[in-house]
Amino acid sequence: MISVRKQEKFIIWPAYFDQTKTRKEGRRVPKALAVPNPKIADVSEAAAKAGLKHEVSAEAAYPKTPWLQTGLIMIEKKGPKEQVILKVAKQLLKMRNEKPKQ
Repeated sequence: MISVRKQEKFIIWPAYFDQTKTRKEGRRVPKALAVPNPKIADVSEAAAKAGLKHEVSAEAAYPKTPWLQTGLIMIEKKGPKEQVILKVAKQLLKMRNEKPKQ
């Protein structure tokens, strides 16, 4: 297990940004800022575009769904966690809107 407390990093899960989940299931952003089924690569790209230093751990499973290995992102602590989550969410939404529809 990764020791995060000493590393001064936040753990961010893709479930935080998942439009298909309820708040109880782990979504941490308003539905207006959420996207359907975000992948760890999308969240990582959004964090990079938001200018946040981060590391990806693809093997991790979100505690509420331990049977799904969704991966996690560790982001350096810069301000409150909720602000960091909102920054990533806005970038993720922007990226999804820019992608051409198939």
